[in-house]
Amino acid sequence: MAYTTIDDPSAHFHTQVWTGNSGYTVNVTNDAHSGNFQPDLIWAKERTEPGGYSYDHDLVDSSRGPTVSLHPNTTDAEYTRTQSNYDFTSFDSNGFTTGAPDSTASFGGSAVTNGKVAWQWKCNGGTKTSVSASGTGNLYVNASTHQVNTTAGFSIITYTGRGDQLSAGQETKLTHGLGAIPHMAIIKKTNSTNNWAVLGQNATETLTWNWSYAEYLALNTTAAVNGVTGTGNKQPDSTSIHLGHDLVNDVGDSYVCYAFTEIKGYSKFGKYIGNGNANGPFVYTGFKPAFVMIKIIDTHNGQVAHWVMYDNKRGPTLSTAAGPGNLNNKKLAASLNTVENDGAQLGGDTYGIDFLSNGFKIKLTGNNHNGSGKLYGFTAFAEHPFVTSTGVPTTAR
Repeated sequence: MAYTTIDDPSAHFHTQVWTGNSGYTVNVTNDAHSGNFQPDLIWAKERTEPGGYSYDHDLVDSSRGPTVSLHPNTTDAEYTRTQSNYDFTSFDSNGFTTGAPDSTASFGGSAVTNGKVAWQWKCNGGTKTSVSASGTGNLYVNASTHQVNTTAGFSIITYTGRGDQLSAGQETKLTHGLGAIPHMAIIKKTNSTNNWAVLGQNATETLTWNWSYAEYLALNTTAAVNGVTGTGNKQPDSTSIHLGHDLVNDVGDSYVCYAFTEIKGYSKFGKYIGNGNANGPFVYTGFKPAFVMIKIIDTHNGQVAHWVMYDNKRGPTLSTAAGPGNLNNKKLAASLNTVENDGAQLGGDTYGIDFLSNGFKIKLTGNNHNGSGKLYGFTAFAEHPFVTSTGVPTTAR
C-alpha cells in the first residue's frame, strides 16, 4: 500500500498562477491549502503573452538570494538584477513579490498584462549549513553550503568546483544534507555559461541503475542522454553526491545544485517506455500529480525532444460529454522560451496526459512523450497521496 509520511504535499510543493500588471509590482499570494507557503525555490514562466513575445524561464532560490536568477532554457550564467530592474524582489511569508519588467525573463515580463506560472518548493527558509573543503585527490570534499527540507527530501546546495583534484574515473564529495540517497540532482554553473546537468535515475538509459553514471541530461536542450562526460561514476550515498572531473566540477567555478530524494506519496523520479499509441502507457507514481515533467532519454537513432511540463493549476482540462475530464493539455517546455502549447513541437493543445489518483497516463504520440519503444524519464510531485498515512485514499478529478 502506498502510505506516505506527507499527507499534505502543498506544504512542500505548490504551483501558483497569476497575472502580470503591465510591469508594476505584484504581490503574489499562494493559495496552497496547507496555509501559508513561503517558497525557497521558485521556477517561473510566462504562459500567455498578448504581445506575441517570448520570455526565458526564470529561477530564483533563497540560498543565492532574490537579486540573482538563472534561465533554465539557456546556458547563461547567473543574472544579477539592478536596482532599476527588480522584476523579482522578495520571498514572502505566503508567496513572493515581483516588480519592474525585465526584457527577457518571466517574473516581470513585458509591459502588458500576461499570464504566468510559478512552481515552488519549500526548503529551510534560507538557513544554510557550511561545509569546509577537506582532503586531497580522490574523494576530496568540496567547499559548499546547503539548506535542507528532510521531510520532503529536498536540498539547495551551493559549492565550488575542484575537478583539478581528480584523475579520470575519480570523484569529489558534495555534501547534500538529505540524510538519504538522492534520486535526482539538477546542477548549474552560476559564474559562466554551461549546460544544465540533470543527474539521477530519470537520466540514465540503463533500466537497472538508480543513478546516472558518467551520464547527464541537459535541461536547456532537446538532446537525449549524454554518456561521454565525466559527471561521476560513483553512486551517491546518504551524505554525498559524487562529482566527476567534468561539467559539474570545473576548478574554481561556482555552482548551484537542487537535490531530491523520493518520498513515498509525494515525489517520484523514474522512467517509462513509450508505445506510440494515443492510448499511451500508464505511469504509476503513488499519488495524484500536481506537477509532471517528461523528457526522452533514448539515444538510439539520434532521438531528441523537449522537456514537457504539466501541472494541476493551468487549464482548463478538456471535458467530455459525461463531465470534466482528467486530461491536462497545457504544455510548457523547460528547453523553450515560448508560451503554452506554442508550436507543433509540443504536440498542439488537443492532447496531453491524464492526471489520475495514482499516476498519469499518456494520451498522445510522438517523441516528446510516447515514441514507440523509446525510453523516457519523468519528474513528478504530488497534489495528494494515493493513500494517506491514516489509510484514506484519494480519487482522480
